[in-house]
Amino acid sequence: MPKLAINGGVPVAVELNKFISQWPIFDEDDINAVVETIKSRRWCRLYPGSKAEQFEEAFARYHDAKYGIAVANGTVALELALKTIGVTYGDEVIVPAYTFIATASAVSEVGGVPVFADVDPETGNIDPSDVENKITERTKAIIAVHFGGYPADLDELTRIAKKHGLFLIEDAAHAHGSEWRGRKVGAIGNMGGFSFQESKSLTAGEGGIVLTNDDKLAERAKLIHNIGRVPGQPGYIHYILSSNYRLSEIQAALLLSRLNKLPREVEIKHSNGKYLSDQLRRIGVVKPTRDDERVTKRGYYYYVMLYNEEELHGIPKDLFIEALRAEGVPVGVSYGPPLYRQPAFRRENIKNVFPPNARIPDYENLYLKGAEEFAKRELVLSHYVLLAPREGLDLIVAAIEKIRDNVDELLQVLPKWKEKRTDTWIDTLYKRD
Repeated sequence: MPKLAINGGVPVAVELNKFISQWPIFDEDDINAVVETIKSRRWCRLYPGSKAEQFEEAFARYHDAKYGIAVANGTVALELALKTIGVTYGDEVIVPAYTFIATASAVSEVGGVPVFADVDPETGNIDPSDVENKITERTKAIIAVHFGGYPADLDELTRIAKKHGLFLIEDAAHAHGSEWRGRKVGAIGNMGGFSFQESKSLTAGEGGIVLTNDDKLAERAKLIHNIGRVPGQPGYIHYILSSNYRLSEIQAALLLSRLNKLPREVEIKHSNGKYLSDQLRRIGVVKPTRDDERVTKRGYYYYVMLYNEEELHGIPKDLFIEALRAEGVPVGVSYGPPLYRQPAFRRENIKNVFPPNARIPDYENLYLKGAEEFAKRELVLSHYVLLAPREGLDLIVAAIEKIRDNVDELLQVLPKWKEKRTDTWIDTLYKRD
């Protein structure tokens, strides 16, 4: 049998890199769009028919929404949505325990209190049954993250939100092009926020957008995002006190150009994701997220896999990652531990964050089983790996097969690996005081 690359053998997926494009990708159309906007000397959106306005309309149309409000980044997209629905000091907002920190920090930035709900250990998405358990008289909204681009259970979350008179916000930072029952996510709830940060499927380096189908919410969001100004009225009349959330024209021009390519890229990734999942289910070791017939399109940000260390005789996930990377597969993890383990949620770091009358969860002593299990098993590939041709995806499968078939090699090096291994930053977050 061929020797594992981690032990000096030849990597089986050494050719994979030639199939994976560097990200972000761009073409001459994108360059021309930016250059033309620079030459126009109109770099701010404050004119009728601006690039930002064009992009808002185009992206909202693509995502089956009536309105789009383009903003500076995905974090402030969530803040704008929360301000628009009226989240204020002491209001509670239920968020998933496993996600990027912006889902929770956006809540605290507007004076609210993030309340962590558990996630489905098979998908990383917020668990609707635990959401309902966390609702109190102070709850104002639910934020559902479509983790990795896999839509959360919008049927149940919508039902719960309506039953309790709550707002439902979709954090769709991962979900460009994803569909739930044939309808694109982002405006199925009351409002949704997207990110256009450099790593995202649609990117201008930074940027974001808020979507909604609600006329009144759209009107209020536009007012808040433009320093309290009303379009078409004198520029120095401000109807509310607010901040500047606007997207620049240069970013909007690039996004407009890249949006032309997004639908095709979504289709490729959706198809290749299905192919890769079928192959991985065949060989074992890692398990793709489960199929759900209500998820009719996967607009990937992460291709998520769940590692089963029992199938590799107890080989730790970190050693498996090292072995797979040595074979040439750019595998990793997303965010590490559940959010409540982050230093930001320790008592000494939150004592001045929330208003005096707020009821603060005991974040440090929180333990949510689904989130812990998902964090323990989760592995990811970045979305652009799925743009590779299938011969490239076959190399990923071959690398996992090689490790599976040579697991005895890893078992032999395991004792020395444990001796040499030092604590990672993730390990430190799992240590209790």
